Amino acid sequence: MASRLAHLNFRDVGGLPSVEGKRLREGILYRSEGPRNFATNDLVALESLGIATIVDLRSAGERAEMPHSWHGQECRWLGLDVNADLRVFGDEGRERLSTGGDTAIAIATMEDTYREIPPALLPHWPIIGEALGAGALPMLVNCTAGKDRTGVAVALLLELAGVSRDVIMTDYLRSDVFGANMLREGTVEQGFMASYGFLPSQGQMEALIGVRPEYLHAAWMEIERTWLDVATYFEAAGLNPATQHELRDLLIA
Repeated sequence: MASRLAHLNFRDVGGLPSVEGKRLREGILYRSEGPRNFATNDLVALESLGIATIVDLRSAGERAEMPHSWHGQECRWLGLDVNADLRVFGDEGRERLSTGGDTAIAIATMEDTYREIPPALLPHWPIIGEALGAGALPMLVNCTAGKDRTGVAVALLLELAGVSRDVIMTDYLRSDVFGANMLREGTVEQGFMASYGFLPSQGQMEALIGVRPEYLHAAWMEIERTWLDVATYFEAAGLNPATQHELRDLLIA
């Protein structure tokens, strides 16, 4: 059924290889954009997956504007308020973009945003880890675009599970489908006017709605600068080595 959602920034990360020669279990961890672009048929496909936990990384304002409407009462919905996103906290980013149309301004702004995401996620990992450990699966992780906050969160979970950064990057770059859909549907300008109140240059808009290796590298570099590595980062978040090992075993077939 997940293949019916392939036109969206939605996928099962199951099947990705770990460095130990194993693979992530299929049908337990999905990543997705938010509900704004889900059509009726998409909601039917989502319902069929039996999602038990939704990890919604959008801000309270984003969730109020576009709530999830497809899951049943038995589904555990976690609204976690990860505000490291230009739509939410980006006054400085907007000011930068308003100074000129150089694409490099947008790229630098996105890199700064990605540096903010790991610390913004930090207080939420015990909640996510508890849901995983309790077997509340399948789990769906989403934000609005499914590429930035979700991209970093899923990248960290994949690294916890023993997936190499090269494989993680390849999966992350698949989220370019979100920007491609916006460009094809002609909704980019409307979206920026609604979010920012002005139109950045074409190159800037493409950089902001897209994915680039340097964005995810910026998040990894922030983790290494502040916590040395992902294992220490998760320990600082409250997931001790034993818990990390349990979660790794849960995610790997």
